[in-house]
Amino acid sequence: MVFDKFEDFASACPPHTPWVGLDLGTKTIGVAISDLLLATATPNHTIKRKKFNQDATTLLDFAAQRSVGGFVLGLPLNMDGTEGPRVQATRAFARNLSRLTDVPITFWDERLSTVAAERALLEADTTRKRRAEVIDHIAAGYILQGALDRLRHIRKG
Repeated sequence: MVFDKFEDFASACPPHTPWVGLDLGTKTIGVAISDLLLATATPNHTIKRKKFNQDATTLLDFAAQRSVGGFVLGLPLNMDGTEGPRVQATRAFARNLSRLTDVPITFWDERLSTVAAERALLEADTTRKRRAEVIDHIAAGYILQGALDRLRHIRKG
């Protein structure tokens, strides 16, 4: 099921299961995973995109191996907050994925996540080649960490 409201998504996720963050690009999908306490996001790997069914199978296999409780997809809003074609493609991906799994799915504003990931990699003096290899799953980590931080804030309130 796809949830637009984050609080509803968080309530639908089974307890003590990790969440997966996804940075959906046109050529790759960055993947990050949380710990069981939903405190920390860890960049994991990048999937080279093929066709939707192959991408979905790869993601769902990964999710099954890790007993994942929720998917958080980066929503690539325009800087002014409007939705463009990439947002529509992300929403379509989520709808299609939800037909193949019962794992709850939601969205997280990913504006500037790639910029933050790039900055962190530059500060770490990462080579251009290495940055290209890891930028997507590092960005997925920023997306997922944002959602986890929001969850922590909700739980405190």
